[in-house]
Amino acid sequence: MDPNRIGAIAETAIAAEATRLGFGVYRPIVDGGRCDFLLEVRDRILRVQCKSASMGRGVIVVRARTCRRGPHGFVRGGYTPDEVDVIAAYCPRLKRCFAVPITTFGEGGTIYLRLDPTRNGQRAGLHFAEDYALGAIAQLEERLGGTQEVVGSSPTSSTSLPGTPTAVGAHEFRNRFGWYMERAAAGEEIVVTRRGKPQLRLAAVNPELSVAA
Repeated sequence: MDPNRIGAIAETAIAAEATRLGFGVYRPIVDGGRCDFLLEVRDRILRVQCKSASMGRGVIVVRARTCRRGPHGFVRGGYTPDEVDVIAAYCPRLKRCFAVPITTFGEGGTIYLRLDPTRNGQRAGLHFAEDYALGAIAQLEERLGGTQEVVGSSPTSSTSLPGTPTAVGAHEFRNRFGWYMERAAAGEEIVVTRRGKPQLRLAAVNPELSVAA
């Protein structure tokens, strides 16, 4: 099937499901932007890029990548938190829609959503499809970390004033624990939240400690 038709099917399915769930769906007047439409979720507007997701070996494959034809061949790229908030994916085989925060994707731009639990019950470091259903998008504030600020390839965190703690959602903290531990060791105070409520505080034993030393 033509890629444009595949993309249109995914976008239509996602918009229809979002409407069924009671979210506001707003489309841009002019095509060619980085997001396909805006979703109004509670009191927040989310920029959404739609993708068609493949499925294989118990996982749904969601890609936050771009591919366009340039004067010298195909040009491949990705998306940043400056451009979109959420990658919404429609899996034709399951006829289900999913929503993944852009900050969840690594440098490779691909994430695998497991359909079945692991035999040993492990969850750390894994992504399960049940946690990313489109209907769960109302809880994405915690996963988005509260901001779209980007520092190089580092994960995002919520914007904070100098001298105040940096708030980060529990999901983001779990996925980037080592990086946030280094920030805390360097003197930054980290507050981990769950559903917007503070749960724990991470700070250096010695505030003067520098990981660069």
